[in-house]
Amino acid sequence: MSAREEDTLGEEEDVMEGMDDNDEGVEMEEEEGADGEEGKKVYIPGIEPLQPGEELDMDRSAYRMYHECQTGAPCLSFDVLRDGEGEGREHFPVSMLLCAGTQAETALSNRLLVMRMHNLHGTQKEKEGEESSDEESDDEDEDDDKKPKMELAMLPHYAGINRVRVTRRGEQALAAVWSEKGQVEIFDLRDQLEAVHNSAAMAAFIKKKKEATALFSFSGHMTEGFAVDWSPTVPGRLVSGDCKKNIHVWEPQEGGTSWQIDQRPFSSHSKSVEDLQWSPTEATVFASCSVDQSIRIWDIRSPPNSMLAANEAHSSDVNVISWNRSEPFLISGGDDGVLKVWDLRQFKTGQPVANFKQHSAPITSVEWCPTDSSVFAASGADDVVSQWDLSVESSDVGARVEGVKDLPSQLLFLHQGQSEIKEVHWHPQIPGVMISTALSGFNIFRTISV
Repeated sequence: MSAREEDTLGEEEDVMEGMDDNDEGVEMEEEEGADGEEGKKVYIPGIEPLQPGEELDMDRSAYRMYHECQTGAPCLSFDVLRDGEGEGREHFPVSMLLCAGTQAETALSNRLLVMRMHNLHGTQKEKEGEESSDEESDDEDEDDDKKPKMELAMLPHYAGINRVRVTRRGEQALAAVWSEKGQVEIFDLRDQLEAVHNSAAMAAFIKKKKEATALFSFSGHMTEGFAVDWSPTVPGRLVSGDCKKNIHVWEPQEGGTSWQIDQRPFSSHSKSVEDLQWSPTEATVFASCSVDQSIRIWDIRSPPNSMLAANEAHSSDVNVISWNRSEPFLISGGDDGVLKVWDLRQFKTGQPVANFKQHSAPITSVEWCPTDSSVFAASGADDVVSQWDLSVESSDVGARVEGVKDLPSQLLFLHQGQSEIKEVHWHPQIPGVMISTALSGFNIFRTISV
């Protein structure tokens, strides 16, 4: 890392201080015109396009928390690292740890990042009545105290990063990274985690000028890919899939620095494997989806063929899947813009139990809420994050949104304001909080709906 890059890192440690929870968003602003609320209406993507001269205006009352941040080069994949600050954290301010990988313009400019975002406050309540100048001055001081902060520890990674997934294994914090090298690499994040928590450790980390050195890497895929997932039941167990249809299972070895990988791939797909998900309850079972339009369920005890398959799950590429943690349901999202819910007890029928066509472009990410088994979220290439609740019974939603009668009853919320959204994740320890990444940066938010 050059001296110039060290300076850049120092600046990026404070990126989030400048991207606070004010109203200056990427594409959304809260500016009340001279007429106050007059002339405003609810904008529903896909129902009616914006007219010339119309602008999106963020309604902050719809959010319990909303922040933005940017990290230089876009991070098109990230994951949330669990921390030691407890489960079910409801009180502000909150903090979180993220691991992300960049897709910079040149291979040498890419980085593997660990971010610590903290002092994240909720959206402020509207002030009541007029305030004196002294009160306004006090408010300014209070606003300074509420500015969000971010520490950023980054290592050079000389290839664009396709996907990042993290796990904890004992004292290790591990990141599995699929990159344009055509390799899946495992990195130990402990030095980066120490750096974002301690200023002296950060100074030492920067001084080392260290590049990302993999704890372990696997080149057996022979081509690049995107699909990778850590097992939630067997610490260190991994599955990875590539663009030539092959899937490999990784078994952790003693010592925590190596993996045994069966060279015989799981190979029932006929085209690129796009996403993989381990069963949350059965240690040997995982699911996959593919450009061949199918979703398959596998058991690692009986390779190389899948146990169950929905061969025409979508009318085009199946991009993403998510396995419910407490119910036998799987969600899928495809290039057709459709979200489908599958009951695994009826998977052999090849028919989903629910279809939702709200997005107007390919689905890029989907994930069940970790604290509510009926709620899930999705993102699409239409620059929208949607939140859904399957426990809501069908009814006329015109009563909820005046003048709009074409929305599914299960649709809770549509979040906008980012450009080319790639991934969205719930925070596993902070109920209702979501993080989304796009070419335009990160959004960290909680809506009033969840």
